[in-house]
Amino acid sequence: MAVWIQAQQLQGDALHQMQSLYGQHFPIEVRHYLSQWLEGQLWDVIDLENPQEEFKAKRLLDSLIQELQNKAEHQVGEDGFLLKIKLGHYASQLKSTYDRCPLELVRCIKHILYTEQRLVREASNSSSPVGGMMDSMSQKYQQINQAFEELRLLTQDTENDLRKLQHNQEYFIIQYQESLRIQAQLTSLATLPPADRQLREPTLLSKRATVEAWLTREANTLQKYRLDLAEKHQKSLQLLRKQQTIILDDELIHWKRRQQLAGNGGPPEGGLDILQSWCEKLAETIWQNRQQIRRAEHLRQQLPIPGPIEELLNDLNSTITDIISALVTSTFIIEKQPPQVLKTQTKFAATVRLLVGGKLNVHMNPPQVKATIISEQQAKALLKNENTRNDSSGEILNNNCVMEYHQATGTLSANFRNMSLKRIKRSDRRGAESVTEEKFTILFESQFSVGGNELVFQVKTLSLPVVVIVHGSQDNNATATVLWDNAFAEPGRVPFIVPDKVLWPQLCEALNMKYKAEVQSNRGLSEENLVFLAQKAFSSSSINPDDYRGMTMTWSQFNRESLPGRNFTFWQWFDGVMELTKKHLKPHWNDGAILGFVNKQQAQDMLMSKPNGTFLLRFSDSEIGGITIAWVAENPNKPGERMVWNLMPYTTKDFSIRSLADRISDLNHLLFLYPDRPKDEVFSKYYTPPLFTTTNPDPAANPTYMDHGASPVVSHPPNYGIYQPMSDSMLDADGDFDLDDTMDVARHVEELLRRPMENQWRGQQS
Repeated sequence: MAVWIQAQQLQGDALHQMQSLYGQHFPIEVRHYLSQWLEGQLWDVIDLENPQEEFKAKRLLDSLIQELQNKAEHQVGEDGFLLKIKLGHYASQLKSTYDRCPLELVRCIKHILYTEQRLVREASNSSSPVGGMMDSMSQKYQQINQAFEELRLLTQDTENDLRKLQHNQEYFIIQYQESLRIQAQLTSLATLPPADRQLREPTLLSKRATVEAWLTREANTLQKYRLDLAEKHQKSLQLLRKQQTIILDDELIHWKRRQQLAGNGGPPEGGLDILQSWCEKLAETIWQNRQQIRRAEHLRQQLPIPGPIEELLNDLNSTITDIISALVTSTFIIEKQPPQVLKTQTKFAATVRLLVGGKLNVHMNPPQVKATIISEQQAKALLKNENTRNDSSGEILNNNCVMEYHQATGTLSANFRNMSLKRIKRSDRRGAESVTEEKFTILFESQFSVGGNELVFQVKTLSLPVVVIVHGSQDNNATATVLWDNAFAEPGRVPFIVPDKVLWPQLCEALNMKYKAEVQSNRGLSEENLVFLAQKAFSSSSINPDDYRGMTMTWSQFNRESLPGRNFTFWQWFDGVMELTKKHLKPHWNDGAILGFVNKQQAQDMLMSKPNGTFLLRFSDSEIGGITIAWVAENPNKPGERMVWNLMPYTTKDFSIRSLADRISDLNHLLFLYPDRPKDEVFSKYYTPPLFTTTNPDPAANPTYMDHGASPVVSHPPNYGIYQPMSDSMLDADGDFDLDDTMDVARHVEELLRRPMENQWRGQQS
């Protein structure tokens, strides 16, 4: 539930607190009418202390004003007229108030939303967050932002201490110079007459003693200041490392995992704006601490005082360098992955991005990124830091790209638009492994410096595994390899190891994700569908889902070994179903008109209890990418006996000529879609409209093209005398009845459509 809906339910003091958030600076009406939009923006991404973020704030201000104007435009009626005027006034008011200081608008809205969340949370007396902005993710974001605030305060504290140390050290050096001057004066007394020496020496000796005593005390104080500062820096670096671990090892890894699952049809991995803002804050804080540590080292060199501080500063400098190195190398990522099934001689694209590039001013000397394709073994050697001698496993054209800085978004990225794999060098395959099981990866690498060449970084990142094919016929097997890898790869694995077998429920989740994405449907695979798939995969007859929960499926069962009695694998059959549904059956699947995952015996059991003419649609068991119509009717050879007929499967080739809906319309003996829906009620909206009409006003005398008699109702049983005696040639390999030669009007229609139009209709037009 949205925060605003919850906030409107506040009572008493909480309600008054909420109302007090609004006024001329931000009218409550704006909050009300734009509640969904306001809660959907990434306000936390904007760093209010960074003036460079003003352009982002300005974009949000402009968007807010546009939303208000759009809302005003859509108001109608008498009340709408007044609201239209009021919203237009608020748009002008907000523009004039914040146009020169858009960061203040962001500050205002962040304060309002945060306070509302707090009030709602307190009112609900529950620690569990509510609403889209108050879920567990929002809590985690709040913890991360709180840690950044703690780091900011620590960094400010050490900056103040460093300035104090510098001031005290400068005064110490002045006093030290004074002690040297006194010592020089004492030395010069030797040239004076004894009387003068005795007169001046006691005063100088007293001064020297006083100054030396002060210097001794102050040296101890400076040493303590240095040690205290080093301890504070140690605390800052510990918190920095912890924060960086959360962002890089948790949030960024989760983003990469979502990106991998998106390759299987999972939800989009989401944008990188929040991650980049965190990484930029890390980079800024790390760099500030690094500069402070270097200044502390400079002060130590300027005034060496014996003690442990030299070793402490060396450790701090080494640690901060490791932290920033880990940040830079980990934030060189692939924003847009190359296709995971990669066909040679075909153009493809990819985008790499450096999340801290803008903050570290890398774009001032834009680095070049190079893309290379390497094998699984080469990837393993690369991660072990073994010398790969710049080996590659193929040649990629247009594989160099300069990183560009986009001022509007603050991103530094290299967009490879026109790469092409010219050739591939395959390795020796293991055992039964086919070429479509061999995995490669695209290596992206670059080199750049930061801080005026203070630090030089060599960065590398690997794409998700890719399978290289040379012909489209290899696509479905290559997709199986990719699906298995994306679904079951463990984080931090050795490239590109995946389990050889997985639990059936895990595979079901991957198949369902892929199916919904390919078919572009919210209707996924039901439990009954998954039981059907389990029966097919394991050659089982059990209809109990629990019987399969503990079963495992190996890669060989998935896409190496053919199904019993077939010449194709489980995956090849399933992929054929997806392709057919995606290209030709999507609306019918979404409507629930296709049961699909039903075997022949199940179809017979279901239909025999229904009236004649009841039919269902099921995917063919015998043919990849086929769907058949099963229906119940009288047996023409045995009067009084009923039986279930199965049409020869339709494939993509058939549906490219005439659609499923039209074919069902052509078959007048099909009356009801299982269980009892009149077929026209289900399919008529997909029928192709009549293309030709006659000039004769009497439709009975000359019917329109494609005009079929009304489907007979149950009370008037249809006459099935048109059936010819069956012969074996009418049955497919599974005993499916082939009506192509007997009843399928669509064949006649196809023949008509192939004839020249002029000759075909000349008689009717004359």
